[in-house]
Amino acid sequence: MLFRRLKFMAWLLAIIVVLGGGAYLLAPQWLMRANFARQAMEAHLDKHSVLVGDTRWVYYEGGEGPNIMLLHGFASSKEVWLPTAKILSAHFHVIIPDLPGWGESTRDAGASYNIDAQAIRLDGFVQTLGQQRFVLVGHSMGGAVAGVYAAQHPEHVAELALVDSFGLKYNENAFAKAAMAGKNPFVFDDRAGFATATSLAFEKPLNLPGRFIDVLVDRNRQDHAFIQHTFEELRDPSQYLAVQSRLDHLTMPVMGLWCHDDKIIDVSAQDSLRNGLAHAAAISMSTINGCNHMPMLEKPEDTAQILTGFTLSH
Repeated sequence: MLFRRLKFMAWLLAIIVVLGGGAYLLAPQWLMRANFARQAMEAHLDKHSVLVGDTRWVYYEGGEGPNIMLLHGFASSKEVWLPTAKILSAHFHVIIPDLPGWGESTRDAGASYNIDAQAIRLDGFVQTLGQQRFVLVGHSMGGAVAGVYAAQHPEHVAELALVDSFGLKYNENAFAKAAMAGKNPFVFDDRAGFATATSLAFEKPLNLPGRFIDVLVDRNRQDHAFIQHTFEELRDPSQYLAVQSRLDHLTMPVMGLWCHDDKIIDVSAQDSLRNGLAHAAAISMSTINGCNHMPMLEKPEDTAQILTGFTLSH
């Protein structure tokens, strides 16, 4: 009997290995989705969707405490916040949407997805969820959306945190020069292009399985036109200075959180933020070492700790 049980377990294990290997080779996107589902479960977040006008928003929600909403950046999705949300959900009621056009949320061909248009859409999402007061956190492009929304709707934003945020003046770096020349590193066709793009955003090379990288390359290839169109929209001064031009409208406590060695949005943007906040109730600035442009993935514990400290201090 024992031998039969051991034999059965051996066969079962072999089947699992074969199926897992087959999924990795033939359908790695399934494994990636399963991994995201596991991370969301560990963060005590559930996935929901809601229709706002003609836009369907897909978002994670969960946790207990003050409301905090996390916005992702350009060519990204809600999943980038999962490692940090795992920590935040112990203290906050967390909401992480896919901004329209990105991830699983609606994308309409021909529509604008610049900062101003997204801030308008965000207001519809907030109203639909019935959020009255919440902490708003935005990363990179999502930081610009958060900053513009907070300037337009201060009655809803209890505190604002801008993480390596787009929309501010900063010392021109190699990325800014290339972007203004029309070079978009976030459009790629192969693993080499993926490596180039991620080397701009991460301090260390990403250690992802090759077939997972292939999924991301295929997804990027399918989204080329949209990524390029939005990139061109964001090159307009009204967009890359969207927060800078509205700093005097921010009246809530505001924090700037940056990776010290950000190659995309130089840390000097913090000075522009600090110097332009004429009416903010409180101003806080923090930097993290050992990361580049993605602190929520590279340093999730530090990011969560700093966000929690800022929020609870007010």
